[in-house]
Amino acid sequence: QVQLVESGGGSVQSGGSLRLSCEASGFTASRYYMGWFRQAPGKEREGVAVIDTVGYISYADSVKGRFTIFRADAQNTLYLQMNSLKPEDTAMYYCAAVRPGYSRDYLLKYDVWDYSGRGTQVTVSS
Repeated sequence: QVQLVESGGGSVQSGGSLRLSCEASGFTASRYYMGWFRQAPGKEREGVAVIDTVGYISYADSVKGRFTIFRADAQNTLYLQMNSLKPEDTAMYYCAAVRPGYSRDYLLKYDVWDYSGRGTQVTVSS
């Protein structure tokens, strides 16, 4: 059974940091492109970061220089290090995986993921 389970969300003040984790099971994550997307109440879903199977990465412009995506394939785990958090980063964050076939930029824009988790809430107060 395929599962993606996110953790690490919470409430922080503006300027703070959080590290999100996503544990994958039921499939070999190293063979998949992995990514994070987020959705705030009343707003459209937004792709945050994508990492391919060899480590190339794309970020949304809104998080460049502040967020870092990385993967530990030996542990089937994906991470998102979030620094310099802003109130506009407040959202539910989801981990996702897809078999290779799309560009990273395409994955930031469109919801074509094969699998996604239930999300972890991030709240940033000013």
